[in-house]
Amino acid sequence: MVAMPALMTAEDLLYYDAQDKRVELIRGRLVVHEPPGIQHGGLTVKLSVLLSNHLAQETRANGWPKSRGRLAAGDPGFTIERNPDTVRAPDVAYVSREQFAGPLPIGFLELAPDLAIEVRSPGDRAGEIAIKVGHWLTAGSKLVWSVNPARAQVTVYRADGSVSVLDVGDTLDGETVLPGFVCPLTELFADD
Repeated sequence: MVAMPALMTAEDLLYYDAQDKRVELIRGRLVVHEPPGIQHGGLTVKLSVLLSNHLAQETRANGWPKSRGRLAAGDPGFTIERNPDTVRAPDVAYVSREQFAGPLPIGFLELAPDLAIEVRSPGDRAGEIAIKVGHWLTAGSKLVWSVNPARAQVTVYRADGSVSVLDVGDTLDGETVLPGFVCPLTELFADD
């Protein structure tokens, strides 16, 4: 009989060396993903810049000392379950200061981001994306954007259970999570 390996914790994952792989922890089990590719990276940067610019402009316009929240990109980890631990990593995340105002930890935040953005990679399966979206919403995310570059679509999932599929003629909206943020999908999917 083969013994099952011990379950990993979020703390184990923080110091785990995956050697050029993207990893997440699902109920204590390590899940390894291949690097996503250049198109994925480009869309992640574009979304990060658009959101960052929106927050900076809003902060200046209102004379606020700090923006209403923080952005993180590059697969930032969030511990969304304990015992066994689940650490998921969106491509881009937004956390409001209302939800977390303190200094950012070195490790993972123990909460779900207000907005989680998943950019679909060529190897991602629809079922995997649906599970990840479900994890975010169950853990407390208010809004999840699933970006599909192959179809030039964004599917918007909301905490209330409603879903919208946006195509290239539509506009992505920050709704109540990022009021005033709008991005025409023609801009998001424009080939630079």
